[in-house]
Amino acid sequence: MGQTLRRLAFLPLSVFGLAILAGCVDEKIVFQERELFEDPLSAANSFLGYTDRSTKLTVCGNCHVSPQGEWEETAHADAWAGLQDSGHAQEFCEGCHTVNELGNPVTEVSGHTATGEERYYDVQCESCHGPGLTHVENPTDVTVPRAPVDVGLDLTQGCGECHSGSHHPFVEEWALSDHGSPNPYPQGRSACEGCHTGEGALEAFAPNTTYLEQADVEDNTDNNLAITCAVCHDPHGGEFDSQLRFALDEPSLEQNLCMKCHQKRAVPDLGDAGTASRGPHSPQGPLLLGIVGEVGWTPPNFSYNVERIRGTHGSVANERLCAGCHVNSYDISDPESGDFVFTATGHLFEAIPCVDAQGIPQPDGNCDLTVEARSFDSCATSGCHGDEDAALSAVIVARDRIDPLVAELENLLAQVPADQFSNQDTVFTVAEGAEFNAALGAIQSSAYHNPFMTEALLTSSIRAVEDEYGVTASPLLDLRNLLGTEIKPEN
Repeated sequence: MGQTLRRLAFLPLSVFGLAILAGCVDEKIVFQERELFEDPLSAANSFLGYTDRSTKLTVCGNCHVSPQGEWEETAHADAWAGLQDSGHAQEFCEGCHTVNELGNPVTEVSGHTATGEERYYDVQCESCHGPGLTHVENPTDVTVPRAPVDVGLDLTQGCGECHSGSHHPFVEEWALSDHGSPNPYPQGRSACEGCHTGEGALEAFAPNTTYLEQADVEDNTDNNLAITCAVCHDPHGGEFDSQLRFALDEPSLEQNLCMKCHQKRAVPDLGDAGTASRGPHSPQGPLLLGIVGEVGWTPPNFSYNVERIRGTHGSVANERLCAGCHVNSYDISDPESGDFVFTATGHLFEAIPCVDAQGIPQPDGNCDLTVEARSFDSCATSGCHGDEDAALSAVIVARDRIDPLVAELENLLAQVPADQFSNQDTVFTVAEGAEFNAALGAIQSSAYHNPFMTEALLTSSIRAVEDEYGVTASPLLDLRNLLGTEIKPEN
């Protein structure tokens, strides 16, 4: 292939119809010869850019039709126009709104940065994959330019080269989060890899994905990827907002993006020796949705004869569900001057993050539970609470109710015969079920995700332990479910 390439063009149906009317009934496919690209300037460093900027057709899109179509619907496809329409376009902004050396393995000045040509407007395929000339001239698997998915510790690779800075510090916040740290799956258990490593999650979410670091992480199991941007976001686009791979507003453990992972061992493992005493692992999704039987151990005297127990966190009042609290974006201004300070992107993934003196969210979650020490902005803007003070009050009420129930249940379990707790058999006792629920209640986030469900499981567990083992809870403890319930139908 050279400067001029042959292309097999399929006529639109309307044109085909006219051909039939004109009597060309035997012609269904027309071969059309046209130039797919002009040879790039040497300074462009083999970046190709657009075939036709007016139609948003990239050179890559001539063959990769499906990714081209998805990409056209993304904000990346209008990055240049978006900058010009912003009212504050400046030359130093152009690097993140055009095809060049940013976002890919190239380090030399290239593409638009080197030439200023319009063919490199917008964030195109090559912005992530790197220059495509070699592949176009020799289209084999070996020449495919693969995009990096690891943003790197210095944030100068892949998404990190542009999605950073005080106005959009997605990568800086992500790097400080638990998602931003490689978390090798424990004890070599491959079943854990799909949620604890970036390469495992990519294999689970998008099995056909290929990327620059793939061979390295597959050959070296100690070199795991973090839960990087491309795990949750589809670089090519897709049907969900923000180019996410799955929906945020879907109340389903299988279809909600966050709940794809945050749902593990929400109920006790039964049937295998040694698993009965293992506590909850990541029960947040089922707990938020409050589906009876899918979170915690359900005591025989469970007092709610309903399918679902949940507060507004898991209802239509909080449409984005997990992300409504954990991925909250807002601007921070200086209280005296009103000048812009920082945009919090929510990519620390903290629902009520600790903040510094300027109000900027911090990764340290050990600060005081006050509106001065933390931001409760997500609680107020998600639709769950009237303001930050109301949100704080709700958390304190739930915590002060749940903590004594956990303490009382643990006290009762300490009086139960030791043979009711075993790691050697497959018998699951009332004591082991109650122990699981005590561990569930002891997770601080239970008070946030679903205090009503947590309270119901704890009070029922206390009654079950009393009935089974003849022990008695403190008469000072109210076993009514005082937090109340808000029961919603299945969505």
